[in-house]
Amino acid sequence: MKNRPKTAQSTKAMRRRLPPGILALAGVAMLAAAAPAIAAKQARQPVEAVAPREAGEPIMAIVSIKSQQVTFYDADGWILRAPVSTGTTGRETPAGVFAIVEKDKDHRSTMYDDAWMPNMQRITWNGIALHGGPLPGYAASHGCVRMPFGFAENLFDKTNIGMRVIISPDDAAPVDFAHPSLFVPKREAIAAVPNRADRLSAEAEEATRVADDAKKAAAAAAKEAASLPASLRKLEQQKSRTEAELAFVDKQLATAKTDQARVKAEELKQKAAAKAADAAAQLDAAKAAAQPKRDAVAATKEAAKAAATRKADAVKAATDAKLALEPVSVYISRATQKLYVRRNTHKPAPDGGGEVFDTSIEVPVTIRNPDQPLGTHIFTAMAKNDNGLRWSVVTIENGDDARNALDRVTIPQEVWDRIAPTALPRSSIIISDEPLSSETNYRTEFVAVLSSHPQGGFITRKPTAPMAVASDDGWDNGGFGFFFQQRDPYAQPVNPRRRGQYQYYQPAQPMQRSFW
Repeated sequence: MKNRPKTAQSTKAMRRRLPPGILALAGVAMLAAAAPAIAAKQARQPVEAVAPREAGEPIMAIVSIKSQQVTFYDADGWILRAPVSTGTTGRETPAGVFAIVEKDKDHRSTMYDDAWMPNMQRITWNGIALHGGPLPGYAASHGCVRMPFGFAENLFDKTNIGMRVIISPDDAAPVDFAHPSLFVPKREAIAAVPNRADRLSAEAEEATRVADDAKKAAAAAAKEAASLPASLRKLEQQKSRTEAELAFVDKQLATAKTDQARVKAEELKQKAAAKAADAAAQLDAAKAAAQPKRDAVAATKEAAKAAATRKADAVKAATDAKLALEPVSVYISRATQKLYVRRNTHKPAPDGGGEVFDTSIEVPVTIRNPDQPLGTHIFTAMAKNDNGLRWSVVTIENGDDARNALDRVTIPQEVWDRIAPTALPRSSIIISDEPLSSETNYRTEFVAVLSSHPQGGFITRKPTAPMAVASDDGWDNGGFGFFFQQRDPYAQPVNPRRRGQYQYYQPAQPMQRSFW
């Protein structure tokens, strides 16, 4: 390390000894020597760029925290590039895997003094987003990814909910990739999807109508039978009173001392016996009439239950067929030893904000050498080709080589058979050491952060509040709904590497091993 006071003294002494002309030449020489370094530094500053070709629909965005740059890719390569400003020290933008969950043209921050965040594209519900903002040339945000104002505005209408956003600690880019474990769709299966979806949707609507009718019939039968217990209880009380009266008269007859008393008691007994017999007959008749009503209640209840089951099965099949028209995303976690599947239903969330993602597949997965890191690799179907789909891979954490990581995973064949035949471009498979973040819920695609990198801007924000769960009737007035498991956004950490930091997604109850 230089001794700054001595250096300053030496410089002053040199200035006193050298003539002014020589000092000027020395200054020019020093500037000339420094010019390449300054130029190199300026050259490293990211600049906005547009690919010299017609752009397709953006498939993914990759943010490099190291280079402070974002690049958007379509099926054929990069299309847009711009400088960014990510989170500053203590409020770092989390590196990981995200997707756009909401868009707001003129957003105002609810966390930071109503700050203007134009052309906001949210990637977590706790407040991390891409948006227009000032760019000082270095990381300076509270955790969001600021983009140039004009760039953010031009980009806003080009992206869709569910588009993958990858935030990498270093520079990363998609690389062409092929592997036998990746989805291989079948043309005939894809071609059959629309007709199958329409047919099953009609069946689901009919099953819903039948279930509603059965439910109404069960309610009517239950209402008609509701008064039976009170009526029968009243008749039983009446019968008990007449029997008691008859017993009292019998006692009077037995103790009668005179003929006149016996005659009178005999008359009273005949009347009491008639009343008792009439009360017993009324009770028996009421019981006989009640039994068919009770049987009707049981029968309509069972019919409603069976119709509800058929409705659920029909809606599930229709949902499966409809979702086959959407790209599918798979997340495989070494931390939880599970495989998760999601597809966007494009249904608006019932509690407002964003769209609903189907979450009905969550199954165990086998990983060879589970104690060894896999890394984090995002495999994406970029476009169709002669073999089915052309794939790329983006690696943002090197635990193992992408190919080796995929080789180490054994995915249940039943899951593959369910997904692969109708896989479409923009489908993806993510393999990671990380569990899903607790920010993952039914209004998000997958949210996973790298535990080995700072996440200040993520950790300091409140986790998403608990949200309502959609009922089986859905929101489309036709009973064609979707099924979701309640998620606990305050789940306990499951990753021992990051105890005491941000919490991770865990279902509030075990998921059933079923499909859409």
